[in-house]
Amino acid sequence: MRIKSQKDFFAGLMFLLVGLAFAWGAGSYSVGTGARMGPGYFPMVLGVLLSVLGLIVTLTALVVETPDGDPVGSFAWKPLVFIIAGNLVFGASIGGLPSIGLPPMGLIFGIFALTFVASNAGDEFKFKEVLILAVILSVFSYAAFIMLLKLQFPVWPTFLTR
Repeated sequence: MRIKSQKDFFAGLMFLLVGLAFAWGAGSYSVGTGARMGPGYFPMVLGVLLSVLGLIVTLTALVVETPDGDPVGSFAWKPLVFIIAGNLVFGASIGGLPSIGLPPMGLIFGIFALTFVASNAGDEFKFKEVLILAVILSVFSYAAFIMLLKLQFPVWPTFLTR
């Protein structure tokens, strides 16, 4: 059988595998019933639904013809590296890295660092737009996590709050 749409085929395969992983992982929890759901119920249902969706997309890719076969392009390393690096920088700045002497820098600095590092994943970098985005994300994150949810973690660098 010939793959008629590579993108759909591999996307469907990814959905199928992730769904199976969720369903398999949920098996170690009590699933319960629809009326009395256990902690494994939602991941199990989500995994099964995602697997079914993946199977449908994969089978459709084998049947529905696309003009050029919809080939999968080269792997986008730059976005992958910068998005992962942004998340690592955020985590390191929120909690600090005592082993290398980096104190916790707080939520606001972490969001600014995350925004500036992750924005390099795109094709163009506009400082003013990234700065505005960082400010908006910081304000909304502060409002959501500190004011509304009342979470207890540093907002500002520890050396500024002493």
